[in-house]
Amino acid sequence: MINKNSIGLIELGSIASGFQATDIMLKTSDVELLLSRTICSGKYMTLIAGEVAAVNSAVEHAVETIGFGVIDHFVIPNVHKSIFPAIAGHNQIQMLEALGIVEAYSVASLIEGADAAVKASKVELVEIRLAMALGGKAFFSITGEVAAVQSAVDAGSRIISEKGLLVNSIVIPNPRQELLTEII
Repeated sequence: MINKNSIGLIELGSIASGFQATDIMLKTSDVELLLSRTICSGKYMTLIAGEVAAVNSAVEHAVETIGFGVIDHFVIPNVHKSIFPAIAGHNQIQMLEALGIVEAYSVASLIEGADAAVKASKVELVEIRLAMALGGKAFFSITGEVAAVQSAVDAGSRIISEKGLLVNSIVIPNPRQELLTEII
């Protein structure tokens, strides 16, 4: 079993290049394939996990080799443990406190923003939704005390804004609990 202390992602505007990038990453380093699929608006994404050096090598090699179609990519060392279940849709939130939502134009920048958000404050990551039925966009939602959620939303938004890919971010202080069923 591969130690998953780091994740890497490549988001491409070409499906064929997406398959090629996935193959390159898996052949380059000892990494685990977490997700590899087409996403809305004809894009492709591949998410891998492993040791920092292996993930870094795999992503760098694929980006350098592919060239065509790379929209965005990242490597996050020491990824926050709540990222994995949030991507898989397995975080179990019983009640919403304040609700924060951050929306981005790219999957890669969104995951980077989510990781920064949960590392910035004491919040719970509710969900990370990646580009399916979203026109290629992505969003994450968090809950916690109002000040913590605001701080986390600010941290996540800042990372995404630096790439020019922030769509919107909001904090709802006292959300109706019915929103929880709409989020998950």
